[in-house]
Amino acid sequence: MQTFTNVPLAFNWQLLFNVLAVILVVLVILLAVLYFAGRKLEKKQLDSQKLIEASSQTVSMLVIDKKKMKLTETPLPKSVIDQTPKYLRWSKMPVVKAKIGPKVVTLIADGNVFKQLPVKAECKAKVSGIYITEIVKGAVFTEKEMKKRQKAKEKAAKEAQKRK
Repeated sequence: MQTFTNVPLAFNWQLLFNVLAVILVVLVILLAVLYFAGRKLEKKQLDSQKLIEASSQTVSMLVIDKKKMKLTETPLPKSVIDQTPKYLRWSKMPVVKAKIGPKVVTLIADGNVFKQLPVKAECKAKVSGIYITEIVKGAVFTEKEMKKRQKAKEKAAKEAQKRK
């Protein structure tokens, strides 16, 4: 039988408690910083939301096409692309091509509005600049109808692949 004479039998609990205390203090400081930064960003968002609501107007539009595109690939004016932060230029944005009156314009939609916008149908929507904020009246799809349409699209795509 072998005996180990150099192995310490006592565990240093003081060292463990000191390390855990430092980690706990760092986490508390981090959470406090995140809390106050989040509140500041929330106030900024509320202010910008008030500005969007104040400048929004209801328009009647015929949605020609909608798709998610990189901001650099959209036919938006160069000034709009220059004003966006660099980290957002390569992310995909919900872009809507619509006919408002006699003009065909390119608009950016809110994520939830983008899902519900009908293609090749007329609707009334609140628009603030080039940003569609909500659908007021028109062919708004419920979640069930959207799932049915998605299944129908998938089925049509499968049939098209079988034909090839």
